Amino acid sequence: MDTAGKVIKCKAAVAWEAGKPLSVEEVEVAPPKAHEVRVKIHATGVCHTDAHTLSGTDPEGVFPVILGHEGAGTVESVGEGVTKFKTGDTVILLYIPQCGECKFCKNPKTNLCQKIRVTQGQGLMPDQTSRFTCKGKPIFHFMGTSTFSEYTVVAEISLAKVDEKAPLDKVCLLGCGISTGYGAALNTAKVEAGSTCAVFGLGAVGLAAVMGCKAAGAARIIGVDINPERFKMAKTFGATDFVNPKEQSRAIQEVLAEMTNGGVDYSFECIGNVDVMRAALEACHKGWGTSVIIGVAGAGQEISTRPFQLVTGRTWKGTAFGGWKSVDSVPQLVDDYMNKKLKVDEFVTHTMPLAQVNEAFDLMHAGKRFLIIHVLTFWFVALYHRYTVQ
Repeated sequence: MDTAGKVIKCKAAVAWEAGKPLSVEEVEVAPPKAHEVRVKIHATGVCHTDAHTLSGTDPEGVFPVILGHEGAGTVESVGEGVTKFKTGDTVILLYIPQCGECKFCKNPKTNLCQKIRVTQGQGLMPDQTSRFTCKGKPIFHFMGTSTFSEYTVVAEISLAKVDEKAPLDKVCLLGCGISTGYGAALNTAKVEAGSTCAVFGLGAVGLAAVMGCKAAGAARIIGVDINPERFKMAKTFGATDFVNPKEQSRAIQEVLAEMTNGGVDYSFECIGNVDVMRAALEACHKGWGTSVIIGVAGAGQEISTRPFQLVTGRTWKGTAFGGWKSVDSVPQLVDDYMNKKLKVDEFVTHTMPLAQVNEAFDLMHAGKRFLIIHVLTFWFVALYHRYTVQ
């Protein structure tokens, strides 16, 4: 049945209010307007960013909302003026768009396109309205993507066309976590061959950071985590050494400095814990060490260190989506995966139906398993399970 130009009724997981379970509802998805694309979602991930907003601690959180930002699918229809996409194209949705026109897109130093940043943060499309309704009420968008729905509408600059042969229940994960950790090493830190690195937190993003360090040719990659069960998996991604902070009598930064004759060249904080952020910086070598913050801390939290740490040559950096220029880079990441240059399958261990979306969130919070990526097979949703180190 031709659905172009018509309202589509479909299933979606709606967050009606903060702190409450998601509710699988029938929603109405309006046709795309000018420079918008409606996408049939085949697979998506859930990560701590979704949980962060659902908890109510996200300062930009608005309700009711359809969460989800790691999604892949096919184009159902396009709005007026869209020329880069057509019905049937295979796409990955991008929570950081790339318009190619704003000063951020034109600057090679950043990937933070600002074209639709204000309205995206408000949970709206660029014209300041929503394409979702449920029970007669408008539903907000999330991160410009809202992939916990069978169909969603996004700005055309929030899509990347990828290889149609790519398995969507795998490459959807390149829409956030894997790309973020991997790019933090390659793009943000620019890890050099022969260097020594430390990765704090060996969840999915941490493993991806390990993978990036290895790809860059790091000689030594130290995994730091309080869960020893993660060490075996981290080794398969390239980690060479492991430290459990709970087994140490001294601060972890002191332990790492001793292990590495003064500190690591690069460190990565993949947790969202401000105390660990400080430790990761202070574990870096005087004169040239660089520490990259990847994890998202709670609302209102602040980082601190003694200024002398920076005066004596250490650099503190942050990254979003691993520094990738999204429209340009995501298709290449998919190609690297298809050519077996990038691990993705290794992050996936379980599949779950849409009806169990709340169970997936519970598992993510419980941390009972090492690493699980839940792929919701309600023909569309993949749930991404990422653990953090407390």
